[in-house]
Amino acid sequence: MKRFLTVLASLALFVGLGMTAPLAADAAPFCGITWGSLQKTRAGMSTAPLTDLRTGRHACYDRLVVDLDGAVSGYSVRYVSAVHRPGSGSVVPLAGAADLEVVILAPAYDDRGRATYSPARPNTAVGVSGYTTFRQVALAGSFEGETTIGLGVRARLPMRVFVLPGPGDGSRIVIDVAHRW
Repeated sequence: MKRFLTVLASLALFVGLGMTAPLAADAAPFCGITWGSLQKTRAGMSTAPLTDLRTGRHACYDRLVVDLDGAVSGYSVRYVSAVHRPGSGSVVPLAGAADLEVVILAPAYDDRGRATYSPARPNTAVGVSGYTTFRQVALAGSFEGETTIGLGVRARLPMRVFVLPGPGDGSRIVIDVAHRW
């Protein structure tokens, strides 16, 4: 009861001074992040093969970087109920409460069919132990010029995707997933 009276007195003070109490909608977003969690896409196939997956921890988000040996063209990144292996359709089991399907419109093999990226343990392609948001990075497979990556995350959180040139003639697709809303 005492807490209720304190809150009531505070509201009366705001009104008496002609002020309005801040609304939750007026609160600043976490780290200024306004990305949202809807699908991110870019059209276009590429023959530049995928060469590496890397991750990084930042103050406001965790980052996945997909390296390609040439210019990147297209991708699709979206939350799904399950990530499937291309070709077979089998489910890739991912840790975490939400699954991000990352489809790179480029192969993980060269023009002779030799793998250009082949982690020792595809289901844990990159170690993310201790990350705030990431729980697992899995190379689901590469089939008919498209490479699928499963990203297990703590929850359905805001994400952004963008492309960076380099190093050299290569390019990178960057996927950032916020630590919270």
